[in-house]
Amino acid sequence: MYNKLFSTGTKAMLAGAFCAGVFMSCHKDNTSPTPPTPVDTTQLTSAQAEDSLKYLMYQIMQVTYGDGGRTLATGLPTYFWYSSVPKLDPFSASYPNADTLLAVMKRYAINTATAAPYDHYSFIDRNGTLTNKLMNGISASTFAATTSDFGLEYAPVLVSSGSNQVRIFVLYADKNSPAGKAGIDRGCEITAVNGTTSFTNTSSSLQFVYNAIMGSTSTVTLGITRADKTTFTTTLNPVAYSINPVLFDTVYTAANNTKVGYFGLYTFASVFNDKGQATYTKTALDQAFTKFTASGIKNLIVDLRYNGGGATTTAEYLDSAIAPASAAGKTMYTYKYNDKIMQNLAATGLTETVKFPGRTGGLALDNVFFITSSNTASASELTLNNLKPYVKVLLVGEKTYGKPVGFIDFNISAYNHSGTVKYLADLYAINFATHNANGSGDYYTGIDVDKAAVDYVNVPWGATADDDNLKKIMGYINTGAFPTARAAQLNTETVNGLRTAIPNTKPLNNFNGMVDYRLSKEMSKLK
Repeated sequence: MYNKLFSTGTKAMLAGAFCAGVFMSCHKDNTSPTPPTPVDTTQLTSAQAEDSLKYLMYQIMQVTYGDGGRTLATGLPTYFWYSSVPKLDPFSASYPNADTLLAVMKRYAINTATAAPYDHYSFIDRNGTLTNKLMNGISASTFAATTSDFGLEYAPVLVSSGSNQVRIFVLYADKNSPAGKAGIDRGCEITAVNGTTSFTNTSSSLQFVYNAIMGSTSTVTLGITRADKTTFTTTLNPVAYSINPVLFDTVYTAANNTKVGYFGLYTFASVFNDKGQATYTKTALDQAFTKFTASGIKNLIVDLRYNGGGATTTAEYLDSAIAPASAAGKTMYTYKYNDKIMQNLAATGLTETVKFPGRTGGLALDNVFFITSSNTASASELTLNNLKPYVKVLLVGEKTYGKPVGFIDFNISAYNHSGTVKYLADLYAINFATHNANGSGDYYTGIDVDKAAVDYVNVPWGATADDDNLKKIMGYINTGAFPTARAAQLNTETVNGLRTAIPNTKPLNNFNGMVDYRLSKEMSKLK
C-alpha cells in the first residue's frame, strides 16, 4: 500500500542528511543566511551548538531540507506556512536560541477565523525523549534522553465550594509504569506526597505536588486511598518502561442483550519501533480487539479524553481495526503539504493518499462512540475524523483540542569531517494537514461533541453508574437517544461525591500532535 513510504517502524534518524552548518562547508545562495565558520566537534561550545541549531532549523523550515539544509537543488522548504514567514536572519541577536527564533516564525500565519496564529503547535525536542516515546514505545532512556517518569497523571479538586483545600486524584496510570505496577489507577486518591498530607489551591502547594510527581528525577513516596477506601503507601522510582497505552478495556451487555466494547487509550505510541518490531502498543491493541471480535460487539466506545495524539501509523492501525468491511481499499485520509512540496510530490517520494488495507478488522458496528475532551488532539482527532465517512461516529464529552495538522520529525545532529556526532535536537514544525475521504478537516478550533458530558475525575475506569460519559453513551445504546435529565445528574453528584478537576490544573504532560515517521525516512533520502 505504501510503495515508497511504509517501511514499518523506521525512526527519522537524519543525522547523515542534516549535518549542521558549523561543521561542514555550506553552499551559499541568495535566500539563505551565511553559515557560521566550521569548527571541530571536540571544541564545540554551547553557543556554537545553538547557532548551528538555529541555522539548520531555519533552513529546513524555510529553504531546503536536502543535504542538511545546505543545497537548494536537492530540497524544498518543509514548513506548512513557510510562505507567510518573511526572510529572517537566524544569527540575529534578536534570537538568543532556537526556541526564540521558532516562536517568532510561528507568529506570521494568521487564522482569520480566530485572528490568532495558526501555529501554536511547533516545538523543539532537545533530548529525544518524545521521539523515543512515540516511535519506540519506551518512556525514556534514548541515546539522548536522560529522564524517566512514574507513569501517572493526576488532577487537583477542591474539597468543597469556596474552600481552599485540595484533594489529588489519579487520572490514569500506565499499567507497565512504576505507578501502575504499584497498584495505582484511576479512582485512587493521593493523600500524601513525601510526607505532606495537606494541599491547597495555591501556586506553591500545587507546584510542590507537580515537582514531586511530574518533575522528579528521584523517588517519590505516595500515600494512596483506593476507590474502595483501602489504603497503602508506596515509594516509586522513575524508570523507563514499555508503554501500554490501553488503560482499561471491557465488554458490556446492553439492555437489548447486544455487546458493547469499551477501551481507554492515552497515547498513540507507534505500533512498530525503529527496527520494524511490534511494540507493546500493538500487542495491547491486538489483545483488546481480539476480545471485542470474540464477543461479537455491535457498539464500540473509544475513550480518548486524555489522548493528545502521537504516531499517525497507530491512528491508521486503529481505524483499520474499527472500520467496516466496506471501507477496505478506500481512502482513509489525504495529506496536504505546502505548495512547493505538493508541486514536487514525485521527487520527494511523499504520499498524498492513505488507504484502508484490503481487509479491515471485521467488526460490523452500529455505532462508534468517542469520549473526548479539550485534551483530545491531533492523531486522536485524525482517528475519529477518518471513520466518519464509513461508520456512524458520535462524540461525547467536551469539544476536542483542534489540531488538524502534523509533523515530520527532523533529527538535527552535527558532524565533523571524521564523523564525530553531536545530537542537537528533534525539530517538530508543522509540515502537513489532513482531510478525511469526504474532504473534511481544518478543525483548528476543535470538533464539537454530539452530547456534552462531565469528567468526574474520582470515578474508576468503566464505572457506568457514575461516569457521566459512559452513562450517556449506554443510555443512547439502550434507548436510541441521549438522556437529558440534568436534575438527576446533580443529585447523583451530591450523593456519590463525584468530583471535577479545578479548571486548567490537570498537568497532562502528554504530547499534543501527530507525527508521521515514515515521511521522515523518505525525506532523509534526499542528500
